[in-house]
Amino acid sequence: MARFTPSGQARQDEISQHLSKKIRVLCWIMTCPAKLNASAAHVHNTWAKRCTKVLYMSSEDTTFPTIAIVDHLEGREYLWPKSRGSHQYIYDHHGNDFDWFLKADDDTYVIVENLRMLVAQYDPNKPFHLGRRLLYYKEANVSFMSGGAGYVLSKEALKILVEEAFQSPYNCSPITVLTQEEDVMIAKCLWNFGVEPVDAVIGGRESFHCFAPPVVLQPDAFPIEHWYAQHSYHPIKRGLECCSEYSISFHYVEGYSMYMLEYMIYHMRPFGVGYHDCTDDIMSIVGALT
Repeated sequence: MARFTPSGQARQDEISQHLSKKIRVLCWIMTCPAKLNASAAHVHNTWAKRCTKVLYMSSEDTTFPTIAIVDHLEGREYLWPKSRGSHQYIYDHHGNDFDWFLKADDDTYVIVENLRMLVAQYDPNKPFHLGRRLLYYKEANVSFMSGGAGYVLSKEALKILVEEAFQSPYNCSPITVLTQEEDVMIAKCLWNFGVEPVDAVIGGRESFHCFAPPVVLQPDAFPIEHWYAQHSYHPIKRGLECCSEYSISFHYVEGYSMYMLEYMIYHMRPFGVGYHDCTDDIMSIVGALT
């Protein structure tokens, strides 16, 4: 993991633009007909435009546009069939066109520039599965990446998932299995074929978040008995220590709150306050991509 120091700040915008061109990210959003206008439209109008390509996976084909993965079947019990079907569709139609594949919900807000900065340190032709790591409450020593916070697969990880894991019903649940634990199922499928979860911790703090900023920033958030504290892979940090300065995602960002984050992140600047920094080895990362 690269170290972050206040160096090279004059070139940060240039580096970000370079990464945007060189690192191809397909973002796919899990949504449903009832939430297109209430949620998915706000994703479409804000952060999704920074992905190289974005797809909206649903149960109906619409002019939004959405792609029907599970035919007119909705409900949390269909999350695994929808997720598995989405990964299959993406691999079949776009598997060779992108380097990284981000799954997010329609109430997840993603800072795509920070995502690219994170994955720039990894080779997409090797198998990686990154996100907010949690412990599975039903099985000891099983960890997975939160689906709500979003997770990202490298090109090679997606290939292994579809070409190997999906072909083995004994090691990867078939699409007919009904469960809401799609993120757990994906992690198990990948784990059984040698793809282990990779922590997305930057500077000692989490970068993918299972809750919105007003929740995770509270100094008394998540007491020890809270499920999130009990099943977090790393000890919970509270208040301003909760989150990396280069945070990538926040879950449960509803409706018009997307626009508030959009403004706060990309448009508001306090005069004379703050700094920008780059990784010590950012130029070697950029050089490898040229």
